[in-house]
Order: sequence, then structure tokens, then C-alpha cells
Amino acid sequence: MTILSAQAVDPELARLRDSIDNFDAALIHLLAERFRCTQRVGELKARKGIPPSDPDREARQVARLRKLAVEAKLDPDFAEKFLAFVVKEVIRHHQTIAAEHGATVDAQD
Repeated sequence: MTILSAQAVDPELARLRDSIDNFDAALIHLLAERFRCTQRVGELKARKGIPPSDPDREARQVARLRKLAVEAKLDPDFAEKFLAFVVKEVIRHHQTIAAEHGATVDAQD
């Protein structure tokens, strides 16, 4: 975008973009907090010999978040894909933690 066109941006568009930037920042901070918590879960699982993945909990979470998405008028398929992406990363972290604790790592148990 040129300087001239940046100066000509509609004020409402600029306000909406500022809001989007704030939401993006909030999402990043929320994800960071979520991962700090799941890191502690991974450490607890490793100490207690609990597998990194919990398919039953994951299924319950998918159902819960799909319902929340519908209530929030958000595409439940998108919500499920987003959750799957986050959970995949959490499991990867838990596997790493388990390996560091000398536990057997099995992504499906």
C-alpha cells in the first residue's frame, strides 16, 4: 500500500482493522496461556506414566467446541479443524516431555 492510499483509508475500515489486530493479539496471548497449562499437563502425565494422547477427552472436546461454535454462530467445521491443529501440537509437546522423562511414547494411547 502506498503512503497516499494509506492516508486515504476509510476511517471505518481503519477502526475495524484495529479491532482485528486487537483480537489477533488476544488470540496469541490466550494460546500462549493455554500452552503453558497443557505443558504442565504434559509434565504431570509424564510423571504418572499417562499416555500423551487421550482420544476420549479429545472426542468430548470436539463435541463441546462444535456445540459452542454453533451457539456463537461460528462454522463448527472450522472450530473442529482449529482444535485439531492445537491438539496435535499439544500431543507433540506431551510426547517430547514423555520422552524426556524416559516414558514410552505412543500417540494413540
